[in-house]
Amino acid sequence: MARVVVTGGAGFLGSHLCNRLIDRGDEVVCLDNLITGSIRNIENLFGNPSFTFVEHDVSTFIWVPGDVDAVLHFASPASPVDFERIPIQILKVGSLGTHNALGLAKAKGARFFLASTSEVYGDPLVHPQPETYWGNVNPIGPRGVYDEAKRFAEAMTMAYHRHHGLDVRIVRIFNTYGPHMRPDDGRAVSNFIVQALRGEDITVYGDGSQTRSFCYADDEVRGFLALLDSDVVGPTNIGNPVEYTILELAEIVIEVTGSSSKIVFEPLPVDDPTQRQPDITRARELLGWEPEIDVRTGIAKTAAYFSEVLDTHS
Repeated sequence: MARVVVTGGAGFLGSHLCNRLIDRGDEVVCLDNLITGSIRNIENLFGNPSFTFVEHDVSTFIWVPGDVDAVLHFASPASPVDFERIPIQILKVGSLGTHNALGLAKAKGARFFLASTSEVYGDPLVHPQPETYWGNVNPIGPRGVYDEAKRFAEAMTMAYHRHHGLDVRIVRIFNTYGPHMRPDDGRAVSNFIVQALRGEDITVYGDGSQTRSFCYADDEVRGFLALLDSDVVGPTNIGNPVEYTILELAEIVIEVTGSSSKIVFEPLPVDDPTQRQPDITRARELLGWEPEIDVRTGIAKTAAYFSEVLDTHS
């Protein structure tokens, strides 16, 4: 049994991670300022003696009493709607928050795990994207607040590894979906499912030919734990290598939900990547990991979750 600190533990992926860590017998201290996370995502863990929740902004100093075996830094708004709404908080949690979380890991002699992102590749000129690719990012565009925050976080993490000898892991997360997503978070999967369930037009940006690779949350978190428990230090892509166009995704959502929604097209946002697909050779070879849940199964599970959430809020 390990004692693990998860920053952003009430968020979409952080909450799945807290649940999996508790399920395998670890003790979890969850830190979250609830700016995009939700108590709803972790309320099933309240009352569990192995789980502690602390409402805290990790962009300010972090201290957790007692022994800590691992610090998993997942705190960061990650949705396109947040890039315009709270850009400075995103930059602060990627820089100050990462520094604070690294400081805690160093003080405790703990392993540090950084949740980074495929956004470090920007609008990639290499396809699919291997970990050796340095990316094509616009640092001053609206998406740059997230992209550059994560690129800085990776640089800071590796500096702590080289300078202080800190034991670190870096995961680059590709498009992930599943229960605990926010209905209004602006990502394609949640947008499409919510629109389909409400019978509204499904909004596709551009002509829908841009591609993404969608990994279901359970598969993604299984990859996180495989990486956490391994001895692999450098960045590792964890994502589903099966590529879909956004238009294909919209059609799958309509099919799976049985919706009568029509697809409508809107202008493409600034700096929206045209392609995104992980090269997961490293994860396959070093971690023995690859995704197992196909997109139709995952969409059905996610739609069932959103159906329940929308009923609750209606």
